[in-house]
Amino acid sequence: MKSLLFSLVVFAAPLSVVLPDMSGITKALKTGNAEALSSFFEEDVELALIDDEDIYEKDEAQEKLAEFFSNHPPKSFNQVHKGTSKGEDSHYVIGDLTANGKTFRVYIYLEETEDSYIIQELRIEE
Repeated sequence: MKSLLFSLVVFAAPLSVVLPDMSGITKALKTGNAEALSSFFEEDVELALIDDEDIYEKDEAQEKLAEFFSNHPPKSFNQVHKGTSKGEDSHYVIGDLTANGKTFRVYIYLEETEDSYIIQELRIEE
């Protein structure tokens, strides 16, 4: 019995993946708080808001996001899927943002740093 338990622990440990704590990002999306969400941005972030896509500096990306939330005030955000890259240094989250009676698909790509995760890319699509 001890042998079986040991085997489960030894072989299952490499299969477990620690995904980032998304609570701050999720809360910012649910409430439409561009400032809070941008605190997770890399200095240059790829931002796609419906048909407007480019790489922006953090401050400009925050302004674009604030304008989007102003035009589309969020009602809810539901995380649908999350995962990690093979090297386990990048993570992604896919979710649905409900705003103005529409549902937008949200894609978030994060990079793991020494002590946190930062958003490299944020896409909000119809």
